[in-house]
Amino acid sequence: MIKSVNDIKEEFKNTPLNNISKLIEVYTNDSRKSVQNIIYNYKNKIIKYEQELLRIENMKKYEKKAYLEGRKIIAGIDEVGRGPFAGPVVTACVVLPQDFNVLGINDSKKISEQKRKELFIKIKENALDISINMEDYDIIDSINILEATKKSMLKNIEDLKKRPDYLILDAINLDIDIPYISIPKADENSISVAAASIIAKVTRDEYMKEMHQNYPQYKFNINKGYGTKEHIEAIKMYGPCPIHRKTFIKKYI
Repeated sequence: MIKSVNDIKEEFKNTPLNNISKLIEVYTNDSRKSVQNIIYNYKNKIIKYEQELLRIENMKKYEKKAYLEGRKIIAGIDEVGRGPFAGPVVTACVVLPQDFNVLGINDSKKISEQKRKELFIKIKENALDISINMEDYDIIDSINILEATKKSMLKNIEDLKKRPDYLILDAINLDIDIPYISIPKADENSISVAAASIIAKVTRDEYMKEMHQNYPQYKFNINKGYGTKEHIEAIKMYGPCPIHRKTFIKKYI
């Protein structure tokens, strides 16, 4: 009995991508145009899937090198929120298992909000260890944003269950006795740092949404504290609120 196109479509839909090639072979001689369209679409999906596997594997190059050097606990650290006018800088430190293969991991700025939330859950489910820290406006104003970021990252390391023996950082240097590598755009090139970027970004965004409930006039749920035109106008109209960084907005007040 010949299967209907809808049945074939469901069969493809319910088959994992890593098994689709076998299914394509089964129906490759089916002359129906609709079936050939299904095959064509899934061949493209396989190409994208394989490209994503390669991208993820390439993002592990720094971690792989560290493991080959005998490192056991490798932590990626990243920050979110160095530029905003309001709210904390948030840092996250993530230790992933060697076989971590969650697809879609990337610099948090390159991922949609919905995708970030999905990956946030997967990272938390699979990570060996995670620490999150915030440094608020008072610390940022007193010691500057760079030093506040470093302070937060050092706390991250202290808060891990086990002390890492290697760190991967995103273009920042820390005064610490743990060996580390600091590389440009680490959130694009290291899977551990990318995971930390996502954890920090989702954490900070959710915090700013909560702050919107307290200070709705600044639209923190939309701008997340960054200096948009509307945000600057609100500062001029209402003055600063308690979570504004005074050193960032002094020319507007």
